Amino acid sequence: MSCIIFPNSEKSHELAIKYNFKEWMIARYLSIIPDVEKFLDYINNRKPNQYIRINTLKIDVDSLKQKLLEKEIILEQTQLQEVFLIVESKFPIGATMEYLSGYYYIQDLSSCFAVDSLDIKESDSVLDMAASPGGKTSFIAQKMNNKGVILALESDRKRLRKMMFNLSRCGVVNTVLWNIKGEEIVNYNYKFDKVLLDAPCSCDGIIQKDPLRKTRYSKESIAYCSTRQSQLVESALRVIKPDGLLVYSTCSLAPEENEFIINSLVDKFDITVESINIGADSLLQFGNKVMNNSIKFTRRFYPHIHNTNGFFIAKIRVNNTMK
Repeated sequence: MSCIIFPNSEKSHELAIKYNFKEWMIARYLSIIPDVEKFLDYINNRKPNQYIRINTLKIDVDSLKQKLLEKEIILEQTQLQEVFLIVESKFPIGATMEYLSGYYYIQDLSSCFAVDSLDIKESDSVLDMAASPGGKTSFIAQKMNNKGVILALESDRKRLRKMMFNLSRCGVVNTVLWNIKGEEIVNYNYKFDKVLLDAPCSCDGIIQKDPLRKTRYSKESIAYCSTRQSQLVESALRVIKPDGLLVYSTCSLAPEENEFIINSLVDKFDITVESINIGADSLLQFGNKVMNNSIKFTRRFYPHIHNTNGFFIAKIRVNNTMK
């Protein structure tokens, strides 16, 4: 899928110089992001928020809060009962004994929203199609109380080893790891109640954490990722049981990787896009592309509005098994 290019303007030129962005990116952002200048100022001049998810497979929420308070680590509750904003810490949050013991996982709130949208039950069979480094997989296992079964896919052996370490640290025991590409799952006779596809993406939603992405980001990466995402999401739909659920997410702000992907499924498959009660409205038009009205149920997250990574989530109900 090709990347849509918008004409440059006096405004895009001014903001590109002021915030050191490629002008074609700014020209697109003017049609994507509410209050663009506030967004650019936020990601350029503020440290990204840091969140932890308390791992209730190993410790209860109140006990860990007390342990961290004794270390003068101040937490603030988010919309999710297991997830907290780090307000103040005198220590690197990834270097405490509690972290090393697997009592918590450092994870952005937006990623936790994606898992929460799966409506996990303890008895579910769950596929995590692009699972490394294991943060979302471990949260799914936590919500299942280590019951049911999770199949977590990762095509890269080095990333697979990192995921094995993370899941072991978090005490996850209901998960099978498989070193295959996500789309290859259709070659096997498996069906799942729930599928999470946190798709590989162009990642401009995390520029605040990795400013070098401003220079690496390219039109070609959007085109490549959107093609790959289409392959993965169609494979995902084919391995879900009737009335099963797919959650699709990215840390990209590009409509080609988000709304366009879901829009392409609506007319092709027997699915229902379900509402999510968090985040901002998605785009129903981008350039000359007009979306199906059901795309209004997908959600966007912006750093300057939601204090998270830039993120996208779609929740899709599969009405019939697909071949």
